Amino acid sequence: MAERRRANGNTESVDNYLKAILSLGGGDQRRVTSKSLSDQLGVAPASVTNMLQKLAAAAAPLVEYERHRGVLLSSAGKRRALEVLRHHRLIETFLYEILDYPIDEVHEEAERLEHFISERFEERIAAKLGHPKLDPHGHSIPTLDGHMAAQASIPLTEVVKVGTFVIASVSDRDARSLRVMESCGITPGAKLRVLKSSAKGSYSVSIGRSSKAFNLSREVAGDVRILPLAKG
Repeated sequence: MAERRRANGNTESVDNYLKAILSLGGGDQRRVTSKSLSDQLGVAPASVTNMLQKLAAAAAPLVEYERHRGVLLSSAGKRRALEVLRHHRLIETFLYEILDYPIDEVHEEAERLEHFISERFEERIAAKLGHPKLDPHGHSIPTLDGHMAAQASIPLTEVVKVGTFVIASVSDRDARSLRVMESCGITPGAKLRVLKSSAKGSYSVSIGRSSKAFNLSREVAGDVRILPLAKG
């Protein structure tokens, strides 16, 4: 894989751009603006434009880019983005389940390692873990052939009525928020009851069978994705 990466001119920075475009484009791969990429990556807008032009002009283009219309991944770019994402989520799962890393530390560690593992190492990790479909945060792990299952969950912030739900996933973008959620028992698969929401955007919730209620800020609630509780 390292040889293939060099031959295609891919770098760690390029991989991060491709992953960001994949994430921001959503399941239907909408066009992504340079501004949203700039915000996501913490990179100056001019640098984003330069990188997108470079990726679009390559012999094997990784993106389709039109100024003022945004960017889409090409077929090659999407394959690479899914490959790196598979590495990332397998590494997170390995660190969490096998090496007992705290949940709030696996993302940053995986960010460092995802670009460089070999195909053989990837296969060994997947086999050791029993070929998991979800990472510790509840996110789908792309398959070896580049397929990623769609998830029908919604952010907790879209809930307007009280009710009971199942936590589908939690965001890995912020370690502090992850620590808050874990301390409250907000983990994938747990039952979450929405007891009340306020006009200011906070949510009163309880977890599992506990009757203890606590409040989540709108920011933390936005990091939690839920599904309706299955009946029966």
